[in-house]
Amino acid sequence: MSLLPSLNQLIVRFHEQVPTRASSLIITLYGDAIEPHGGTVWLGSLIKLLEPIGINERLIRTSIFRLTKEGWLTAEKVGRRSDYGLTTTGRRRFDQAFKRVYSATLPDWEGSWCLVILSQLSPSKRKDVREALAWQGFGAITPGVLACPRSDPADILATLVEMGVQDHTIVFETTRQNPLVSNALRDQARESWDIAGLAEHYREFIQQFRPLWQAMRAQKNLDPCDCFIARILLIHEYRKLVLRDPHLPEELLPADWEGRAARQLCCNLYRLINASAEQWLVHTTETADGPLPTASEVFYKRFGGLV
Repeated sequence: MSLLPSLNQLIVRFHEQVPTRASSLIITLYGDAIEPHGGTVWLGSLIKLLEPIGINERLIRTSIFRLTKEGWLTAEKVGRRSDYGLTTTGRRRFDQAFKRVYSATLPDWEGSWCLVILSQLSPSKRKDVREALAWQGFGAITPGVLACPRSDPADILATLVEMGVQDHTIVFETTRQNPLVSNALRDQARESWDIAGLAEHYREFIQQFRPLWQAMRAQKNLDPCDCFIARILLIHEYRKLVLRDPHLPEELLPADWEGRAARQLCCNLYRLINASAEQWLVHTTETADGPLPTASEVFYKRFGGLV
């Protein structure tokens, strides 16, 4: 356990989730820490990295087996040891999710919308597509029409192709309207996206991690293991929020939107602990070929720039 009560509380809170989401935390670990360092790691190193969080070896092995079976991870046998890395599909899923987590700022909205028409799909398939595109920020304007003010055409097409529905859906891009936002559009945004519910989750995130930020900022010498644990739990919880967040334009959000404060808190804490967390990661982790490779240049662009 850590000497920081605020960090211990976060570890306890993670284990209070039923069932314990070890597989989800491993995906966070890969996306945040392993992927920037070459993408593969020895299974024994994974066990060492997660041990301070209180996840036992048996649960880790079970979770790795499940993630491999689900197509997230692939194993490479080197002698008696196994290295695990993200599959091509797993890496694409990671790219879609994590680029929203680490982006510095969102571009200004020009007033256009992406519309996806699902009327040619069966009800069950329509439900599946709605759920898949919700992770990319789409909300339902009607049961058969989805809309998103910010979208990546490549990500949308990849999702539709993966689900086998690209020939049975219609995708439109609307042009800018004047004025960009009306009262009717704000009302529609509140109906199509659970803004109030998301705001409450952001408030909970701030309440959980602000004490940790205050405690670690007051430390003269940051403990590398504490920093690594804090970084993984921080991104794990923040990632879950960001994937629920449609990232609506400022024009459609409340003036006191909690998402802004949560993002700033995440950015500040990540920058504070990152260097020490990297020390722990490099010291603890290895691949079958030896030491973990140095982090990529893209890694240091997270949150607008890391030291």
